[in-house]
Amino acid sequence: MNQVTQADSPTGSGWRSMVTDWSGDKVAFHVPWGKAMMWIFLLSDTFIFGTFLTGYMSVRIAAPAAWPNPSAVFALTIGHTTFPLLLIAIMTFILISSSGTMAMAVNYAYRRDRARCAALMLLTAAFGASFVGMQAFEWTELIGEGVRPWGNPMGAAQFGACFFMITGFHGLHVSAGVVYLCTIARRVWRGRYDRSGNYDVVEIAGLYWHFVDLVWVFIFALFYLW
Repeated sequence: MNQVTQADSPTGSGWRSMVTDWSGDKVAFHVPWGKAMMWIFLLSDTFIFGTFLTGYMSVRIAAPAAWPNPSAVFALTIGHTTFPLLLIAIMTFILISSSGTMAMAVNYAYRRDRARCAALMLLTAAFGASFVGMQAFEWTELIGEGVRPWGNPMGAAQFGACFFMITGFHGLHVSAGVVYLCTIARRVWRGRYDRSGNYDVVEIAGLYWHFVDLVWVFIFALFYLW
C-alpha cells in the first residue's frame, strides 16, 4: 500500500502553496490590499470608539452629581410643543438611510452603471452633510445653554466633556466620509474605474460609511437613550 507523505497530503500542499505565494510576492489571501487596509483601520477605530464609550459609561456611573436627563436636554421645541429626542431621531434616520443608499451604490458599481452609482454616492454624502449640519445645530443649542467641556449647568460637570468628545469625534468621521464619498463619486462619474475594470474602491468606501453608521447606533443607544 502506498503511503501518503506530508508533502503529498492536502495539508502539506496547502502550506507549501502559501509559502510559495508569499515568497513569490503573490496574493496569499486573495483580498485586495485596499480592502485589507480599510479593515485594519476600522478595527483600530473600533478600539478607539470602544474606549470612549467605555470611559463614558464609567464616568457616568461614578459621577457624584446627577446626570442630565437626555430626553430633556436634547428635546426640540416647535411652536409651543416640546418633542423629546426628535432631532436625534431624525439624525439617526438620515444616517441609517444613508447606509441603504451606499449599499445600492456598491451594487450599481459592480453592474458598471456609473451614473446611478455616482448619483447614489452623492446622495449618501448629502445625507452625511445633513447629519453634520444637524449636529452643528445641536452643539450650538447646548453651548447657548451654557454646556462646556469643563462645566454643565444642568448637572454633572463631566456631561459636557463626554458629549463634545464623543459626538465631535464621530462628526469628524462623518465629515471625512462626505469628502471621501464625493471624491470617489467624481472619479466614478468620469469613468476612471471603467478603464481599470476594478470597482473595489467603491466597496471600500462603503465599508467605511457603514462603520460610521454602526458606531452612531451605539452612541445613540448609550448616550441618548440611557
